[in-house]
Amino acid sequence: MRRIWAIFAIHSISLYMELLYTGKTKNVYALENGNCLLEFKDDCTGKDGVFDPGENSVGLTIKGVGDVNLRMSIYFFEKINAAGIRTHYVGANLANTTMEVLRAKVFGHGLEVICRNKAVGSFIRRYGEYMEEGADLPSYVETTFKNDEKGDPLVTKDALVALGVMSAQQYDAIKAQTQQITKIVSDDLATKGLVLYDIKFEFGYDSDGNVMLIDEIASGNMRVYKDGKYIDPMTLSRLFFAE
Repeated sequence: MRRIWAIFAIHSISLYMELLYTGKTKNVYALENGNCLLEFKDDCTGKDGVFDPGENSVGLTIKGVGDVNLRMSIYFFEKINAAGIRTHYVGANLANTTMEVLRAKVFGHGLEVICRNKAVGSFIRRYGEYMEEGADLPSYVETTFKNDEKGDPLVTKDALVALGVMSAQQYDAIKAQTQQITKIVSDDLATKGLVLYDIKFEFGYDSDGNVMLIDEIASGNMRVYKDGKYIDPMTLSRLFFAE
């Protein structure tokens, strides 16, 4: 990858940083202290100018989206860290819409972990003959490879181990942490009269192989309902910070 250097003011200190990766909604830079910096953008995934967190390409730009996604991520990462669950979160700078994080390696070419409290979305499309939409699920965890061309295929624990993507112990840690984190988010949303149906996470690991939660925890990563009606991510963000 071609190396690009940028200058940002972080905590009133100017640092030269190497651009490591340009993502759909975030850019990733290398910091001099060995950590990384995530720059949250106002670009959103969608299609034909309509915001859709399930899409795999940038479809529009909405002013302030990066800020609200960072604020929600800070809120939940601090709660999760306080609960003793390992994450990559170090700190954030709202003025620059940036978050400092620990370096982490992704599993394989990227892995998404979904925790489902209710049967909806792709789960009900796959298994609708066995369960009604909206039925309760026991914090059901599933993993998918991040692969746009193949439609983010499901992958089992046994396959992940056989493919050398992770160890059985790492999978068990991811599953346990996913369920713990989902409960933290769900319980918090419940205090606002909101019901979490499902949520998507990403995990990585450090140089010692320890699993940690990475990326972000924002409204576009979760499916939430209020009074039985789906709340779109932008409305959810407004409701979340209404108080």
